[in-house]
Amino acid sequence: MDITSWILIAVAVLIVLFIIRVYNQLVTLKNRFKNSFAQIEVQLKRRHDLIPNLVETAKGYLSHERETLESVTQARNQAQSALQKASGAAGQKGPMQDLAGAENALTGAMGRLNVVMEAYPDLKASQNMQQLSEELTTTENRVAFSRQAYNDSVMNYNTYRQSFPQVALAGLFGHGEDASLLEFEDSEQIQQAPKVSF
Repeated sequence: MDITSWILIAVAVLIVLFIIRVYNQLVTLKNRFKNSFAQIEVQLKRRHDLIPNLVETAKGYLSHERETLESVTQARNQAQSALQKASGAAGQKGPMQDLAGAENALTGAMGRLNVVMEAYPDLKASQNMQQLSEELTTTENRVAFSRQAYNDSVMNYNTYRQSFPQVALAGLFGHGEDASLLEFEDSEQIQQAPKVSF
């Protein structure tokens, strides 16, 4: 073989190695954001499991606030359903948006319950309620931390996938679309305390 043939073989080998590297990096980054979503899932399930205990404890004190308790239970059930749909579809736009919307609704319902509980000092002083509230706050902090890790992983995946020359190969390897971030709205409606009249 002459030198030109050796150069062509070397170039072909380098191209194949580059393609293998791109494929492996795409798979690695996709697995990272899926793993990050699994961490969110664990924390959201814990949050969803704590809420019925909180509602049950509050029922004894909030007999005249049935509507508020029912809205929390309904929002919790919708959030749990959205999480189940999203659990096998990490990064897909529709399930991520549905989950974010359901969690926003649950956060709003929990905010209204907290405002109502302010009017019941015996409930706030209950040791069981204090413990549940503390566990819920801790879990929500973990959800926020896990969500940030997930969104960082998605950002790394999307940036790598969109970069040249990976963008030319990503579609061929089944990575044709960007992964979707999980963004909870901190809208004024959620932050704003509902008005309570007595």
